[in-house]
Amino acid sequence: MSSASPHRLPLAGVLRLGRPSDIWFKPALSVVAAVAPANLTLLALGRLDLAMYTMAGSLCALYGHSRPYAARARVLAWVVLGMVGGLTVSLLAASLTHSAVVLVTVGAVLAAVQKAASDATRLGPPGNVVLTFISSASLFVPQTLGQVPGHAGLALAAGAWAWLVGMAPGLLRPYGPERRATARALDAAAAYADTRGTAGGHARARAASAAAIHAAWQSLLAAGARPDRNRRALERLLVRAEVALAAPADADPAGLRAWARELRGTGRIPRVASPRGSAYELLGVDTELALPRRPLRHQLAPCAPIAVRTAIGCALAGYASLALGAGRPYWALVTAASLYQANVTLTWSRAVQRVVGNVVGVLFFAALAPLAHLHPAVLVLSVLALNFGAEALIGRNYWLGTVCVTPMALLITEFARAQNPAELITQRVLDTLVGALAGFVAAVAVTNRRAGDRLEQALATAERARENAARLLAEPHPAPHALEAARRALAAALADLRATADAASGEWWQRALPEERVVLAEQSGHRTLAATVRRQGFVPPLHQDGRATEDVRP
Repeated sequence: MSSASPHRLPLAGVLRLGRPSDIWFKPALSVVAAVAPANLTLLALGRLDLAMYTMAGSLCALYGHSRPYAARARVLAWVVLGMVGGLTVSLLAASLTHSAVVLVTVGAVLAAVQKAASDATRLGPPGNVVLTFISSASLFVPQTLGQVPGHAGLALAAGAWAWLVGMAPGLLRPYGPERRATARALDAAAAYADTRGTAGGHARARAASAAAIHAAWQSLLAAGARPDRNRRALERLLVRAEVALAAPADADPAGLRAWARELRGTGRIPRVASPRGSAYELLGVDTELALPRRPLRHQLAPCAPIAVRTAIGCALAGYASLALGAGRPYWALVTAASLYQANVTLTWSRAVQRVVGNVVGVLFFAALAPLAHLHPAVLVLSVLALNFGAEALIGRNYWLGTVCVTPMALLITEFARAQNPAELITQRVLDTLVGALAGFVAAVAVTNRRAGDRLEQALATAERARENAARLLAEPHPAPHALEAARRALAAALADLRATADAASGEWWQRALPEERVVLAEQSGHRTLAATVRRQGFVPPLHQDGRATEDVRP
């Protein structure tokens, strides 16, 4: 079957608001806690002109909120180092040359590197955009070589404080991220169980459930090898979610949702009885921990086309902004960098969201600027409020969060000196339009034919995993460890296949996609998963007429 038409530019639903994240307040409060001490200290010292450098480190508090604390500590440390590294490169470039063309080129290369690194490591929101915003803006700040160490040091100190802010909740809820991931898996499994595996929309619900369960296993995996009672309890709950995925007609959605609610609360983790066949060890995390990690080059290879798009799009946006006489070409560069998603269709949607959010945001700035100009303290507090609002709203839709991000970015430019609001508004709207247009043109022009290749690879991996599980099922007495490893491998392969297929279906200018083969691979894979779960004794075997031998609802 052929892929989607390359001329399809969807508008329906692009601006529709979704439900807020279940932890929307965590990044919102964290960024305020990270930014406020540094900015208030600089305000008291009369050195708000240095706030840009402390903001670089403080904004690292936005990252890692979905990760277990052991993994979050590593991720936040790398984010801080990456942020300070990008800032240092930009400050060095700014001190060595005043050529705007050279500076835009450096900014485009940095943006591409940051995009590739964040995608390859699956950094998560806010991705590369904050890193690129800081490094790009720093390119156009007057700088001398002697000032670079001090300014980078300010960013590093603020980043260390942001690391502490990000890790602090672990003192109260050390298993919070794993609990939330497991709760999301249980809710997704309950939604699929509601369909009984046959009602309308069951295929979409099944894919969402498989993805949520896989993400929850990955959360436990990221927590490392901690074979304690709490982790084992979460594993058993995840197995119950997998049982519902394999046998939705035998599951109790209300029971699954009740467990999810308990996990989101502050009480102890629900202790559920081991599934039937408890002689089988729950080896999902232990098995995956023993597997070798993929080499870095294999993680970076799929990111190459998007990185090239980012470099070209950001460069075009910056050069076009310079040609139009704009005073802040980095605004156009950052706009282009913020667009690039997994495929062209999603990039188009993000472009629409970015333009709408920025236009509404500059109107918000026009109303807010007179108030912020009353006193530097009001300016600082306004930026803090906008930081909170951006993180509180961006989960509902990107454009809504951008309504707060845009005036915040404009107000930050006034930390050094007050500026003409009308001039700022005009330049920001112009650079937004230029950046969005140039960025999308680059996305269309730079083809990503590897998307089809990756889909073929994901299909082959899923088919091999299914065949391996089926071979073990055919054995009279398969080893429990081998059967569990095969089940986990098949579940992961099916989740990756669906994500890869979704990404490839929105890519333009490529050969026809094997959509029928994908559907058949998913159907047969999930049937094999169900058979594996039953063989392990988690649910009873089926009669010849397809009915279960007993009720196994949780």
